Amino acid sequence: MSRRDDVLDAAIALLGAGGVRAVTHRAVDAEAGLPAGATSNLFRTRDALLGGVVERFAERERAIWDALAAERAPASPAELAAVLTAVAHAAVGPHRTLTLARYVILVEAAHDPALRDRLLAAGRRVDAWFAMWLRVSGSPHPERDAAIIANAYTGLVLHELANPDPAFDPAGRLTPLVEALLGGTDGP
Repeated sequence: MSRRDDVLDAAIALLGAGGVRAVTHRAVDAEAGLPAGATSNLFRTRDALLGGVVERFAERERAIWDALAAERAPASPAELAAVLTAVAHAAVGPHRTLTLARYVILVEAAHDPALRDRLLAAGRRVDAWFAMWLRVSGSPHPERDAAIIANAYTGLVLHELANPDPAFDPAGRLTPLVEALLGGTDGP
């Protein structure tokens, strides 16, 4: 991993643990175990740092999906729903801080047009990538279905982060949605 990734991962950890106000160049240096000034050498401004965070969390979340999808190779609506369920469990479990950081950035983007632009650009790349998975899983309308599923997933995960439930079962909501959109075992 590069120093740049170390800095961005430290910023993500701070965002997820303490919100956007916790992210300063000095705090990121300390979190990453780097000498003072290391973060500002890579990201001169806080805006640049937060923009880098957007790219990094998208990269890390995609890697989580790819690892889980590689285990299941989703090629049907039911298999896709199973991967989405596993990703949701990972998002609120072992990758909770990463997920919280993404939501912090989403809220911050509502007040920061430059950050919003970075987030939207990263989101377009993620949407295109996710539409590919939907196409492979049988979606007749992958772009439309990607937006619907992503919005439902986002709300489901956000609710679980805010109100943790030990019996969290995203499959009960994600599977019927995916099968309704993609057609389940009998086709659309």
